[in-house]
Amino acid sequence: MRMPAVVLIALASAVFTPASPSPAREDDPFEAARRAMIERDLMGRGITNEAVLQAMREVPRHRFVAAALQPVAYADCPLPIGRGQTISQPYVVAFMTQLLAPRRDDRVLEIGTGCGYQAAVLSKLAGHVYTIEIVEPLADEARTRLAGLGFDNISVRAGDGFDGWREHAPFDKIIMTCAVKELPPALVGQLKEGGCIIAPVGAADSAQQLVIAIKKDGKLSRKKVLPVRFVPMTGKTLE
Repeated sequence: MRMPAVVLIALASAVFTPASPSPAREDDPFEAARRAMIERDLMGRGITNEAVLQAMREVPRHRFVAAALQPVAYADCPLPIGRGQTISQPYVVAFMTQLLAPRRDDRVLEIGTGCGYQAAVLSKLAGHVYTIEIVEPLADEARTRLAGLGFDNISVRAGDGFDGWREHAPFDKIIMTCAVKELPPALVGQLKEGGCIIAPVGAADSAQQLVIAIKKDGKLSRKKVLPVRFVPMTGKTLE
């Protein structure tokens, strides 16, 4: 998701003060900020799934942003991760995860790895997460980061998510973290019957809606659930 440059500059130099300060463990100086984020920005805004909340507690968001942005890693806003991309705000990550409702035996496909944060949260709930990033350096960085943090049920691929990941299809759930005007046909084809796909739908320079679609009898039943703003999908979708 995007954020005005002037706001990002301010965030980079800001000192984040949690709403409800509490002592942090010596080995995790961000524990108090993460706890405050959970209570204020997630539980306080309607995230009720305890498994999702626990996943958000366990995944260290500050490890997915640059050192200069770590003081504001738990503010409820998107942050830049380089190469024109961002890490989504915590509430949107939690909301999309709760909506997707991954189960322990699910195979989940994510389009738009970015820094790997959403994939990390999903991996706490799903059996295996397959994630594709079109910007190869970001894919390489995410793969190294996730492995270093011990996430062993995530597979990262550099490539165009428009074509999905046929070798590991079908998928129980698919999540897109980049905006599209229409859902890519390959992704619909790789979704299991009864499975669901969540994606921001709309042009990059206009209103977007987060859409959840459930596959029944080979067709999708769609529902708009939340106005959002994500960076657009690139690659074949532009052809």
